[in-house]
Amino acid sequence: MGALRFRGACILLGKKMVKVFIDGKEGTTGLKIFERMAKRDDVVVETLPEERRKDAAARKECLNRADVVFLCLPDAAARESVSLIENDRVKVIDASTAHRTDPAWAYGFPELSKTHEGRIKNSNRIAVPGCHASGFISLVYPLIAGGLVGRDYPFVCHSVTGYSGGGKKMIAEYEGESRSAELDSPRQYGLSQNHKHLPEMQFVCGLDEKPIFNPIVSDYYSGMCVTVPIYSRLMQKKLSVNELRQYFEEYYASHGFINVAKETKAYLPANTLVGTNQMEIYIDGNDDRIVLASVFDNLGKGASGAAVQCMNIMLGLDESLSLI
Repeated sequence: MGALRFRGACILLGKKMVKVFIDGKEGTTGLKIFERMAKRDDVVVETLPEERRKDAAARKECLNRADVVFLCLPDAAARESVSLIENDRVKVIDASTAHRTDPAWAYGFPELSKTHEGRIKNSNRIAVPGCHASGFISLVYPLIAGGLVGRDYPFVCHSVTGYSGGGKKMIAEYEGESRSAELDSPRQYGLSQNHKHLPEMQFVCGLDEKPIFNPIVSDYYSGMCVTVPIYSRLMQKKLSVNELRQYFEEYYASHGFINVAKETKAYLPANTLVGTNQMEIYIDGNDDRIVLASVFDNLGKGASGAAVQCMNIMLGLDESLSLI
């Protein structure tokens, strides 16, 4: 056991603490989860010293000793970590893309339906939604679930994000002293229409086709605004802007982390919910062309916040514990 380091004690006032292992703690999502765990007195985080971080035997030991494992890794490494877990009681929360379209894994967006929430409560395997996908699905899933649009609707999605979503390499690029002047401008990417979130967006919403997806990275650290425009004439059940807003208000009424704005804005910034696990939905436009937008923190509800929320639900705790 010399390979392991422990933060905190294993017993708190006679209560057994939850043992957490974050595999990939050095990445942006892993660091944010670690920060959120540091606020809690019911968790002990199990870590490896730097020299043993890539030691498969040491990682396997940590993975099987933990009550809850967060995977903050590339897809292949996440699958490898899952293969090393032999203890059936270990609860795994995967922040990678690896298992988001795997029916055997619960999809970590409890607000979508009672079924999603129930699966999270009763599963030991949770796939955390992607950041862009979280915004798209928060807007499109209710439309499909309510029969307001068909699964064949030709969706288009625009998404503006801060550069933290690109990980350490992109953060260093944007924050470097001699950076390119191109970084001063918003940059559209994913032009080949093969973005890694597209399969998830289609699968979770049950769409016949993937949407056209235009992600844009801009010169600010974090925060995201995902926009989906729709033509009311193509809806199966036509609603006015106000009626559609009321529908979304009722759909998410019982969920504390999602709020449907009652007022529109002249400008809709993407960074107003940074540092939180909140998501705000806006319904605007006119009765012919309606614009739906979802604003949240790509590092919060779009990553680490969603992961911690899922952990709380899995453990039967208040879902807002250590989240704002």
